[in-house]
Order: sequence, then structure tokens, then C-alpha cells
Amino acid sequence: MAGTLVIGPAWIGDMVLAHSLFQRLKADAPERRLAVAAPPWTLPLLRFMPEVDEAIALPFGHGELELLERRRIGRNLARAGFDRAILLPNSLKSALVPWFAGIPTRIGYAGEGRSVLLTDARRLDKAALPRTVDRFVALAGDGPPAPPRLSLPPGAADGALAALGLQRPAGRLLALCPGAEYGEAKRWPAAYFAEVARTHLAKGGQAWLFGGPGDRAIAQEVADAAPGAVVLAGRTDLAQAVALLSLADAVVTNDSGLMHVAAALGRRVVAIYGSSSPDMTPPLPPAGAPAARALSLALACSPCYQRRCPLGHLNCLKQLEPVRVIAALEDA
Repeated sequence: MAGTLVIGPAWIGDMVLAHSLFQRLKADAPERRLAVAAPPWTLPLLRFMPEVDEAIALPFGHGELELLERRRIGRNLARAGFDRAILLPNSLKSALVPWFAGIPTRIGYAGEGRSVLLTDARRLDKAALPRTVDRFVALAGDGPPAPPRLSLPPGAADGALAALGLQRPAGRLLALCPGAEYGEAKRWPAAYFAEVARTHLAKGGQAWLFGGPGDRAIAQEVADAAPGAVVLAGRTDLAQAVALLSLADAVVTNDSGLMHVAAALGRRVVAIYGSSSPDMTPPLPPAGAPAARALSLALACSPCYQRRCPLGHLNCLKQLEPVRVIAALEDA
């Protein structure tokens, strides 16, 4: 059976946004096989996307070329019957596997000199397509994207609770996501997260702190300043984090992968932007879900899209005080 191979993003948030593309592809051709090839750390998200028929691991770290391994994987995929490939990353190396596989139609945006590896190299008009989700979906055709919507398998939340020895929240659950793998210029101060947590806990709610292993230290810093908050950062795998986030009544988060996960789960999201912009990567709740609140000071120096503040003051985050986030939670 003919099929489409999507070379997926290496970032968790971008993989969530890619679900809009997967929905479009499956709606346009329900009978076509849809496979997604991506780094192993993003693949668990695909189990919450029923449109995807197959997940293929690309065992490459950020920035790694690994030319011979890409050639080997491409040669193996040559026997899989794909007649179309859509490339979401804009790098040269992301075009190599479909090219080695000899997939006859290879679609992606031009850049990094990779046009020779594509059969349909598109010019990216950033003004016409300001959002990442629009850029992804435009590779499949015209029309507005459907927002991402993650679907939990039956029992996923209960299984995650049991694995971590947790009980279902008795009060209103506030999820806090204080990390951001991209860099410190996306991370709201831990003391501010702690103030939000203390306010919620004082009202009889519960607060759980989410993130990956690299977020464990900042999550613990928040919990130390907000007694009663539970640190889950570094304790869950990605699939468990998705399942447990589905239990949250509200989520306060940096612009991170978990922000997009929470929005796609239909949670009430208050998202905090520093060096990035909600114009490019906003939280996108599904139809019928609560509207997300994106908070940004929109200073003259932002968005700079840097991992560290180039001016050394991080005012875009430090001047966004907790009272604004607490008010946004109450208004949501």
C-alpha cells in the first residue's frame, strides 16, 4: 500500500504541533498509510495521535550527521513502499533519509542547500505563515489547520498514577511546568512559580511539578519554596507525563513542549513567554476546550529567540510578576 513518510521534529512541542499536519493528511486520504520518523524522545507522543499508523525511530541527537547510519536507515525504508515524504525540519541532514530511500516525492522547505535532495522544494514565506503549525500544514495543502488534539488510550491516567504511587487529586490540580529545554531565556523564575503554587495550595488545591530529568533541580527549588507541591519532574517518562497532565484543572507553563501537550489535552493553560513569541508558537487548544492565555511583556528587546538573554537582565521574564499569572488563572 502506498504511504506517506513524515520526517518529524526533534522538539516535543513541535511534534505536538505536527499533529495538525497528521490530521490533514489522514482527512485527505484515510486509506493511505501514515508513518512518522523522528528521534526516540518524541515518538511516545505518537501513541496519542490515532492518525499515525507507524512510528520509526531516527537515533540521532541534536546536530548529529551520522551519514552512514542515515544511509542505512534510508536503504531499509526503500523497501517500505513510501511514495511521498514530507520533511518538517528545515535542515540538510533531515532530507538525507528520504533521499537515500529513493522516495519519489520529497516535499519540504528550501534551505541549507538541500533543494537538490527534494523533488518539491518550497519557498517559506514567513510573513504569510508566521506560526509553526501553519508552516507544517501548508506542506500538505491550503486551508487553516485543525488544532492538535491528543487522545488518551483507556486507562492511561490510572496506569500512570499506579506506576508512580499517586492518588487521583482530591482537590483542584494545578500543574506547573517550570522547565524549558531550549534555555534559561524561556524559564520564568522558580520563585515566581513557587508563589503561584503557594497561592493555589492555600486554597486547598494540589500542585504537581512536571518536566524532564533536566528540569528536576528547578522543580525541586519550586517545591522547597512551596511546601506541599509534588515533584514529578524526572520521575515520569513522556507518556506518563501526558497522561497525568490530562488530570490537571489548569497548567502554568513556560513556552515549552509540555505547554503544547497541555493545550492539546484541552487543559486551561496560562503560558509565559520570554525570549520567544506567542505569535509563532502559541498554545493551541482543540475546539471546545478552554481558551489558552499567553502572557508576554512584549518588551522592545523581545522576542530575541536566544537561549540566554543577550542583554544579561532577563527583564522579559523577571518583570512579569506572579500576580499577573495568578489573575490569569482566576480569570480563565
